[in-house]
Amino acid sequence: MYQKYQTEALVLRSYERGEADRVFALFTKEFGLVLARCSAVRRESSRMRYAVQNYAHANISLVRGSTGWRAAGAAAISHIESANICAAKAFARAANLVERLVRGEERNEYLFASLAEAHAALMREPQESHGAIELLCVARVLYALGYVSAEALGTALFTHTAYALPDLVEAETARVKLLSSVNKAISETHL
Repeated sequence: MYQKYQTEALVLRSYERGEADRVFALFTKEFGLVLARCSAVRRESSRMRYAVQNYAHANISLVRGSTGWRAAGAAAISHIESANICAAKAFARAANLVERLVRGEERNEYLFASLAEAHAALMREPQESHGAIELLCVARVLYALGYVSAEALGTALFTHTAYALPDLVEAETARVKLLSSVNKAISETHL
């Protein structure tokens, strides 16, 4: 008998597998980045179908089997509306960066919290704030993975994971320095 794990997860992307299955790249609170196969999720009768859409935030039941992770159940917490194209694109770019830079399964609570808070902020804040949210999210991703140091940037934005209005104003004020640090760190990864 396999053990079932319950965890929060952000769906970074997915791809089709077989007739009705889908494989999901999930960034989970407990295990970090995992690839999980979800059987028959593309069928109309699937109860998990809407909970694990791309860029969704969900509670997921995972089972580790002999061939890898399998999703055994999911309940949506929130998802970015398809009508909110700007928010979806901003989160997709951050999700792509996470998937490129994170290797293997390793718990990273700060990174998960930064992504989850950015996800919520993109749904909550007006479109004019999405650029600042994305920049701050990417900077925090790079900070969480050790590519950027908080001391080098000289800001308190990395001591927490909130995306409140004062944080977004501070990110806009330090935009040039943040962009320079982010671009330098990304170029140094060679990915």
